[in-house]
Amino acid sequence: MLFSASQIALLINGTVEGDPNATVGSFGKIEEAGEGQLSFLANPKYEEYLYTTKATIIIVNESLELRQAVSPALIRVKDAYSAFAALLGKYQEFKQQQLKGIQQPVYLSATVSYADDVFIGAFAYLGDNVKVGEGSKIYPGVFLGDNVVVGKNTTLHSGVKILHSCQVGNNVTIHAGTVIGSDGFGFAPQADGSFSKVPQIGNVIIEDDVEIGANSTIDRATIGSTIIKKGAKLDNLIQIAHNVEIGHSTVVAAQAGISGSTKVGNGVMIGGQAGIVGHLHIGDGAKINAQSGVSKDLEPGKAVTGSPAHDYTSALRSQALSRKLPELEKRIKELEQVIVQLRPTV
Repeated sequence: MLFSASQIALLINGTVEGDPNATVGSFGKIEEAGEGQLSFLANPKYEEYLYTTKATIIIVNESLELRQAVSPALIRVKDAYSAFAALLGKYQEFKQQQLKGIQQPVYLSATVSYADDVFIGAFAYLGDNVKVGEGSKIYPGVFLGDNVVVGKNTTLHSGVKILHSCQVGNNVTIHAGTVIGSDGFGFAPQADGSFSKVPQIGNVIIEDDVEIGANSTIDRATIGSTIIKKGAKLDNLIQIAHNVEIGHSTVVAAQAGISGSTKVGNGVMIGGQAGIVGHLHIGDGAKINAQSGVSKDLEPGKAVTGSPAHDYTSALRSQALSRKLPELEKRIKELEQVIVQLRPTV
């Protein structure tokens, strides 16, 4: 399907500069795009491609000053990156709206309930008393255990497993291979040195507007709920242990691990491969640098790095000093020689 520059400008509240009737049918990177494709320019490092690209339409910032004439039609907006992201979202939404109905074969329990406009892909399994809200997309190979609730306009990509009694809110996206509600890691040590499994009878609650990347795992609570609060964004390959709570609008990068019963506040930023031990409280707005090991509570707004994690600013000073150690050693030796020369001779 083709869209004109004027139509796209209307969608993103932009102004066309050039041919308003120029049409595109797909997207491309500015350095690689060809005729009939739309791209964007937000990073000044890529401005040189604006004058050589073969793209038909380019979204640019209002503030951009051209150094020479360009062949593509331009759509000027306040923030090219945000406008392009919004346009991609609308495009994806349009494509998903075409997905409706139930493919075959699937397994649907007799007690499943779902809205008329949902999509359920082939080889999906929906157990007893599963509920799926309006506009949701269940891609092929998804497993929904007994008593699972999925809200409205939620997308579960292929291979997602949501085990019994877990709840997923509205406008949630869970990417391929993620497991929600597997048992928490709970074992009681015995007198003979063995371990006895502690039954995990809680669930996982994922609130509205959450996105979870591929191949992540979120364990069910021992008792109560593991909770991912509204607007949180989790990357690929993340481990969230039992009874953890992730605050709203918190972001967690790939390969991070959060141990059991830790409470992460609102608006926290956790870098890739960071590890957080159990039963901690991470205050609102805290920032944890990549590969940090957090073993103590963090106050709101605290920024830490390293393993064990310590104050970010102090760590930067230490790093700066460590780079100067060879120079400092040289100066100390020079001072020692001066001191030797200044000593009185007997």
